[in-house]
Amino acid sequence: MVSSIIRKTGLLLSAPPFNFKHILNVNEMKTSYQYIIPLLLAGYFLFVSCNKGILEQNPPDAVTTGTFWKSASDADYALTGLYNFLYDNGGGYATSQFQVFAWDNFSDDSYGQYNYGGGLTATTAGILPATGDLTGSYVGSYYANCYSSIAADNSFLANVGKVLSGTALTQYRGEALFLRGFNYFWLAQLYGNVPIVTADPFTTDYSTKMAKSPRADVLKRASDDLDSAIAYLPDVAFTKGHVTKSTAEGYKVRLLLFEQKYAEAAALAQQIISSNMYSLNTNYAANFYKPDQKTSPEIMFSVQYQLPNAQHQDVAFAVSLQYWKGELATQDLVDEYESGDPRKTMTLFFPGDGAAQGWPFTNNNGVATPGSDSWIVGYYAVKKWLTPGIANPNYGTLDDNDIVLLRYADIKLMYAEAQNEAAGPDASVYQQVNDVRARPGVSMPGLPAGLTQDQMRQKIRHERRVEFALEGLRYFDLRRWGIATQKLNGFHPNPVTPAVTYVYKDNYQFWPIPQTEIDRNKPTLVQNDGY
Repeated sequence: MVSSIIRKTGLLLSAPPFNFKHILNVNEMKTSYQYIIPLLLAGYFLFVSCNKGILEQNPPDAVTTGTFWKSASDADYALTGLYNFLYDNGGGYATSQFQVFAWDNFSDDSYGQYNYGGGLTATTAGILPATGDLTGSYVGSYYANCYSSIAADNSFLANVGKVLSGTALTQYRGEALFLRGFNYFWLAQLYGNVPIVTADPFTTDYSTKMAKSPRADVLKRASDDLDSAIAYLPDVAFTKGHVTKSTAEGYKVRLLLFEQKYAEAAALAQQIISSNMYSLNTNYAANFYKPDQKTSPEIMFSVQYQLPNAQHQDVAFAVSLQYWKGELATQDLVDEYESGDPRKTMTLFFPGDGAAQGWPFTNNNGVATPGSDSWIVGYYAVKKWLTPGIANPNYGTLDDNDIVLLRYADIKLMYAEAQNEAAGPDASVYQQVNDVRARPGVSMPGLPAGLTQDQMRQKIRHERRVEFALEGLRYFDLRRWGIATQKLNGFHPNPVTPAVTYVYKDNYQFWPIPQTEIDRNKPTLVQNDGY
């Protein structure tokens, strides 16, 4: 299966179609590599030797294992290439796979009127196996993205020891292992039962068809990789774009919660909290725009952008979110906020808002007006991720806000959830939830004393929804809590147009493997149930 992705869609193993000049500081010790090489090098040459009879064995301008891996600088280029997969296309215009707010279009938090990332199709027509080109649909695109990245990670891990040794080798291996575990965790969450491949692509027999492994085994692969990353990565805060020990620990907490290993999740989350390496940003909104993101003490992992070299997919966030309004918040999300919760107005725009509330447009006398400028009546425009000071965003507007994938607030709320499930609502659970609610600028009152375990569970779920709205977590939370069908099937995102109804079935807990891959690997690769 993976072999067919590499063989059939080798282009996925090169840089994204928008050719970033990357801004990762690849070698923190001495060298700063700021440019992404268009053929970069972690997809770098994997498909060249695998396509005998289709591609030349060694095209004149190709990079192969015979001409690469000659110096330590090659490891720097290749490592940058591994991170480049974080910019992969999301199966739709103006969206990358990790453009997190598009994932809320799969949930009850927002409506994706242009089908960014596939959310509109998934919620209104249902989730179906992808056919044809894997990059042409969200089901195929996310699957191919993850395996392309994994193939590059595998090749990197097999070869980096040729040019590095000692501490540098340990750290570089740790970063690659994190990224491989990260991608296997994505596959486990979405598709569940998928093939596991860890071998260097150059050692793979591409005539062999591969069967899928059960979700539990895929999660173990991800867990083992994250454990190795935790052991290998430096114990410093995430600040330069490179994952660190705490980044890997945070994702391991997520994985343990997904597995419902609550005591283990709570213990690891507590380790992160006790390290005092991170703190809650005193300005909640500043986690989501530049330049404030660069000094946020809360961000533990993000996809990094930097103008003019590394721009957002196709258009600026201010264009896809605020001008086109590709994500529109639902009334159901608005109703979730408690009275007086300032996160509501830090996250969303409301009718009548003007410049004082950050509304960036001057038409309609500078007043936010549903029914104009792509704002569908019955929904709410998104404010989160908008850079303050941008006026009248349109084609040509540029912004470079980083996409935040993990915040310290999530560690605190994951601790609270895990500890509540493992031991009930003890004082430490209250403390972590109340810390998030009491951050300066939010200043919501503490939870009432005497809550039962179930009452605390509901409070934590509420807090996660309002704290992380338009950050891509809601869909995955609903699925791991086992309430996605209850919440999404039959959901009406807009009370003004009740004919729009969402579809969610129990078997969507395991997305289908792209039909193209099933067809290529019959009879060994079997489709997930219900498709």
